[in-house]
Amino acid sequence: MKKQPPVKVSQSEIVFKVEEIEPILSGSPMILPPWSPMFIELPNGKKMVIREMRKDEIPLLLPTVKNLLDIDHDFYDIVGARVYAELLGWLRNRLKDPYNFVGVVDGKLAAFANGRLMDEDINISLHTLAFMRGMKAGAVMYYAKCYYAFEILGQKEFWATYESYNGWKRWGIGMAQPSYPWPDVQHELGGARVYYVTKEYWNTTVKKYLEDYIGSGLISPVPEDMLKAAEHFEVPEGLEE
Repeated sequence: MKKQPPVKVSQSEIVFKVEEIEPILSGSPMILPPWSPMFIELPNGKKMVIREMRKDEIPLLLPTVKNLLDIDHDFYDIVGARVYAELLGWLRNRLKDPYNFVGVVDGKLAAFANGRLMDEDINISLHTLAFMRGMKAGAVMYYAKCYYAFEILGQKEFWATYESYNGWKRWGIGMAQPSYPWPDVQHELGGARVYYVTKEYWNTTVKKYLEDYIGSGLISPVPEDMLKAAEHFEVPEGLEE
């Protein structure tokens, strides 16, 4: 689109440097309290360390997430596409205030979870992926995201939506999450219905529900040898059955 200026100008062309544009496109991040590594004993007796993912680990995970696009059942393809974009959004500074957790068991990546902050009060849950099956690793990561929102960040609400029937049944219905009027309030993942947990509901009900379901709670600090073993991880090619 072109339009002549309404006044005489001394320069007919203005050049921007990309480093001047980047602060506008990437935005100013909030200062978030970090997640301190914690661990939990899984139902199978193994211990999983939950820590923040590092940016330099994104390229390790991208090929595995990309493989999910070829799975044509249980909505893994759309979840894979969205998680892939979210990881790139974090890597390229095009996602506002994200957080990304990995769950590591015996030096192997068992699960991944991510979300972001809408503002100081509202936490947006994005996705949870369990690569090791049958040990409730995904449930632990969902619990960790809620724990981060309410226990560490002190937020007022945790918003979620669900692509799959299993996720909706386990968390939306399983935790009896209320939802906001739709379409007045929409989740950013495709404009779906927003299911939410308030801090009060977390304290009175949801925290205990999740701990009872998992069979344990998060433990801190992580022993030095366990933390060192979780500093790096093997990435699976896909989901373990």
